[in-house]
Amino acid sequence: MRLKKVKILLFIAVAGISFSASGFGSRADTLSSLLPSAGFGTKVEGGVTVSEVKDEVKHLVDESQGNSTSVVKLDDTSATTARQTVTPDKEVVEAVIPEVAVEEKKEEELSYLVIAQVDNYVNVRSIPGEDGEIVGKLYDKSVGDYLGEEDGWYKIRSGNCTGYVKAEYCVVGDEAKELAKEVGTRLARVNTTTLKVREEAGLDASVLGLVAIDDELVVLEENDGWAKVDIEEGYGYVSLEYVDLHTEFVRAESKEEEEARLKKEKEARDKANAAARAAQRAQQNAEAQASQSTQAAPATTYTASGDSAGASVANYALQFVGNPYVFGGSSLTNGTDCSGFVMSVYANFGVSLPHSSSGDRSVGYDVGGLENAQPGDIVCYSGHVGIYIGNGQIVHASTSKTGIVVGNATYRTPLCVRRIF
Repeated sequence: MRLKKVKILLFIAVAGISFSASGFGSRADTLSSLLPSAGFGTKVEGGVTVSEVKDEVKHLVDESQGNSTSVVKLDDTSATTARQTVTPDKEVVEAVIPEVAVEEKKEEELSYLVIAQVDNYVNVRSIPGEDGEIVGKLYDKSVGDYLGEEDGWYKIRSGNCTGYVKAEYCVVGDEAKELAKEVGTRLARVNTTTLKVREEAGLDASVLGLVAIDDELVVLEENDGWAKVDIEEGYGYVSLEYVDLHTEFVRAESKEEEEARLKKEKEARDKANAAARAAQRAQQNAEAQASQSTQAAPATTYTASGDSAGASVANYALQFVGNPYVFGGSSLTNGTDCSGFVMSVYANFGVSLPHSSSGDRSVGYDVGGLENAQPGDIVCYSGHVGIYIGNGQIVHASTSKTGIVVGNATYRTPLCVRRIF
């Protein structure tokens, strides 16, 4: 019975290949219309596995070498039925059955992870022992691929690092499989110019908000071609057709990468601080001139703490509270979206930032969370970004209903906090 079901599937695939070879297009991707849109999963009907289908396909193709397969081809010009003999192409048959399956493969891969559980980091060494050269660092909750075990050391590959970590500082197997679901972040990267996030999973549902291309949203659920995501306006749904899904893990940092990062961060800080000092002087001059004016200056509702360059950024941003939100905009007075707001505020201090909330996740350097945040830091959320002003608050261009506002930094869960100055 199982073999019969395999052969029914093979009939569909081979028939598709035959039509392809007989004038309906020789490319393997033409076959996609004859198969399920998502390709074969790990298991097909009746418990038959992809592996079994592949074996049977290869067997039938091997048998068919030199033996032709008859299929019916409709001749459009004469509107009569004609028969044409074709031979299935072995490479095309291979192409219609993916090498990787979906959910089962994902679960299996999680079992081969090594996850660090330390206060800060565990060294990655060239050989299994304390005398091994340090080739990188696996930070807490960072993930590596398990390659083997030797004398209480795990051999891993993570990022650009391959080496050994002490087993006592890591978890593997089922424990790592469960932990991976907590430490990994499931993200949807937008692959269309403007993505509509809907209130319910369906094209007739009302639009909750809009998200720009390449922005990344945290995925909460995946079901029936839709993903539940977190955006500034609340929880909504996006069609999987318009996003690319992936799970993001923190990986090890090689010794060379750490050195390059620290050098780059220092150069960026020095450049940003110089620009900030110049902007501060210009702002002080403008304030001095304004104080001599007969017009009274408007009252300031919020003030960032401290006198650092970051505090100057935060105070500059606060003067635009109450101005409108405009999707895709970058005008601090006439309308801006969240990343346009951060970009335009920092542009006043000579710092160029991307007009993208996901792009802001890689600018400056990571400070390790809100507990270490200082005024001027960039707080990144799922599809959103704001500027920290101190005392647990941010200023941000929120929604078209609220405009630029001050709010609690923990109103949503931050993905990271980045520092420029």
